[in-house]
Amino acid sequence: MLHGGRTVMADYEARHFSLQVRDAVAIVTLDRPERKNPLTFDSYAELRDFFRALAYADDIRTVVVQGAGGNFCSGGDVHDIIGPLTRLDMPSLLAFTRMTGDLVKAMRACPQPIVAAVDGVCAGAGAILAMASDMRLGTARSKTAFLFTRVGLAGCDMGACALLPRVIGQGRASELLYTGRSMGGDEGERWGFFNRLCEPDALADQAYELAASLAQGPMFAHAMTKRMLHQEWNMGIEQAIESEAQAQAICMATNDFHRAYHAFVAKQRPVFEGD
Repeated sequence: MLHGGRTVMADYEARHFSLQVRDAVAIVTLDRPERKNPLTFDSYAELRDFFRALAYADDIRTVVVQGAGGNFCSGGDVHDIIGPLTRLDMPSLLAFTRMTGDLVKAMRACPQPIVAAVDGVCAGAGAILAMASDMRLGTARSKTAFLFTRVGLAGCDMGACALLPRVIGQGRASELLYTGRSMGGDEGERWGFFNRLCEPDALADQAYELAASLAQGPMFAHAMTKRMLHQEWNMGIEQAIESEAQAQAICMATNDFHRAYHAFVAKQRPVFEGD
């Protein structure tokens, strides 16, 4: 997996999810369809480590996250996670919640754009995975629920109170986080949670096609766009403009920028190499 200090994710052997690499797109499939693809302690940790490793992966330019069997993810497994949590002491509980939050941090920090393909049930931590992705494709039958209050917990889980209002707005996020109700696919698209809806049979292909099209773009510049989208949440407009000036100047020094110019002059399509 490590080659010259870099990570080759095509060699990665996932134990708690399925991984396929096609044309620089990593396709992560939550693969426990008989239980609607719940997360366990082990899958949380492996997903966190996987997204962390992507920062050093030369062979991955974009990521698709999807579920098997017509559902995305039903959240934390009731038997493998929820039950054991009721028997832990406070330090152990805090270690768990910090670990799950680290998964979201890893998704936000990895340079690759992440596309979530959401069909069917998308609940609890599954809804967080979709929310933490950069783009989301859904279906009319998808049901997204931040259902933490339904089990006696606060809606502020894994960054939901920070991220969700920025995706769909404060009032709409408040409604979902207080009530724990399901948001249907049409509603999710109307509210801006989903970039677009697809037919269920076409969802995986369209998510891959979107990710593959981004993988053909300037990877260094895409990584910069992702970083600035997140960093600028905490900036005033003047600081943001200055930061973007610096970021864009850095991108202008890349070989991909020069490749794009010479391709334009030659009336050809640029072939980006990510440097």
